[in-house]
Amino acid sequence: MLSTSRSASPTGTAAPSKTRRLPVLAALAAAVALVTGVTAPAYAAEPAPAPATGAQTTDEQPADAQATDEQAGDGGQADRRLPAIHPERDFAGSTVAAHEGRESTSGVFALAATQTPGLDVSSYQGNVNWASVKANGARFGYVKATEGTTYTNPYFAQQYNGSYNAGLIRGAYHFALPDRSSGSAQATWFVNHGGGWSRDGKTLPPALDIEYNPYGATCYGLSQSAMVSWIRSFSDTVRSRTGRYPTIYTTTNWWSQCTGDNGGFGATNPLWIARYSSAVGTLPNGWGYQTFWQYADSGTFPGDQNLFNGAYDRLQALANG
Repeated sequence: MLSTSRSASPTGTAAPSKTRRLPVLAALAAAVALVTGVTAPAYAAEPAPAPATGAQTTDEQPADAQATDEQAGDGGQADRRLPAIHPERDFAGSTVAAHEGRESTSGVFALAATQTPGLDVSSYQGNVNWASVKANGARFGYVKATEGTTYTNPYFAQQYNGSYNAGLIRGAYHFALPDRSSGSAQATWFVNHGGGWSRDGKTLPPALDIEYNPYGATCYGLSQSAMVSWIRSFSDTVRSRTGRYPTIYTTTNWWSQCTGDNGGFGATNPLWIARYSSAVGTLPNGWGYQTFWQYADSGTFPGDQNLFNGAYDRLQALANG
C-alpha cells in the first residue's frame, strides 16, 4: 500500500509527491464492513486543466484579494493589499506540521475496533484511484472543493464522484480565507461549487477548514471576536443553504489563539481536529469529543490520514443527518 505525502514548494509550484510504506491502517480494513456502491448524483465540473501532473500555479491577484473592513469583519482595520494566493498548495493540514510538528502515531493501532478509517484529498493528489483506496480500508473521504471566492479544485469531480462510486461516504470542504471576503460570501461560493448535502446516506456534512494563515498573520489580521463572527456567518449560511451545520476542521492551538477558545460551536458543528500524534489530546473549548481526527499527513491512503470517531454505522448516521 503506497502513500502520498505533500510539502509546499518555496517556488510556488506543487512539490513532487513522495511515497513510502506505512502500515498505519492495515489492521483497520478487516474490521470495517463493506458497503454497496450506488449511482452518484452527477456533479457538473467546470473544465479542468489538461495537465495530469497536478494543479496550476498563478501569481494573479484574485478578485477578492483586497478585502474591505466590512467584508473581512476585522473590526475596523484599514484596507490593505493582500498577497496573491496559491490555492493549489493549500489543503486541510497544509499549515499544521510547520506550526505544531509531528509526533509518533503508533497509538493509533489500538483504535482499530472503535474507529473508522478515511482520508482527505485536494488537487495535490490529482486523479485518485478510489478502488484501490477502498480496497486498502478507507470508508470515507473529504475532498477540497473551494478556497476563498475564486478557486475551485480542478479535480473535484473525479475525486468527489469517484469516491462515491467506489462506495465511500464522502463530503466536500472549503479552505477559509477570512481576510479576503465575508463568511457568508465564501459559504455561498462553496455551496455553489460542490459544498452541498443530500440525505442519501453517502454524503457527509460540508466542512470548513479554518487553520493557520498560509499567506501571513496567523489569525488573518482579525480580532478574536471578528473571527468568531466570520465563522458564525459561514456556518449559518451553509446551514441555511444545505440544512446542515458544517463540520469545523481546526487545531486546538489555532482555535485558542484566534477565537479566544470560543465555546459556542460545539453544540451544532461536528469537530474535525488535526493533531499529528498517537492521541487526539485536548480539544477546543465547546467540544466534548471529536467527530473526525486527522492524525497524520501521510500514510496508507493518498493525502491525509483520518479516523471517524465511531463504528461505520455511526458514520452512516452522521451522513443521514
